Amino acid sequence: MTTSATRPAPPVLVYDGDCGFCTRSAGVARRFVMPAGGTVAASYDLDLDAFGLTMAECMEALQFVDSRGRVHAAQDAVAHLLLAGAPWWKPLGAVLLVPGLNTVAGVLYRAVARNRYRLPGGTAACAMPSPSQQPSQQEPHEPERAA
Repeated sequence: MTTSATRPAPPVLVYDGDCGFCTRSAGVARRFVMPAGGTVAASYDLDLDAFGLTMAECMEALQFVDSRGRVHAAQDAVAHLLLAGAPWWKPLGAVLLVPGLNTVAGVLYRAVARNRYRLPGGTAACAMPSPSQQPSQQEPHEPERAA
């Protein structure tokens, strides 16, 4: 089955679809946080060039394209997703952007990202590739689909 890359209108949350932990987390974001009209999609299902993203960036960190088309990565992606969500999420998003707290959130984000293969839903595919293994450009990908 061949998938065609798309460019949905922002806001868009882009995650590593090969990672079970990331896929599960994106499902939670889709259900509880993403605003109406927003899209949550695996990186290989999107036209990343249209958003100014690369596959390597999407494998390294969560990406959030806000309603103005600005791209935010890692802990900033989480913060801006929360800011775009329902009113009860906005204070948490704002707190994550406070200088100092944002730095701590970044350290925690990177620790989770490095160890995501060890977390519930994680598999060996979730392990972050070394810099030499990361794709230099967007590569076509055909995800496994359930029959």
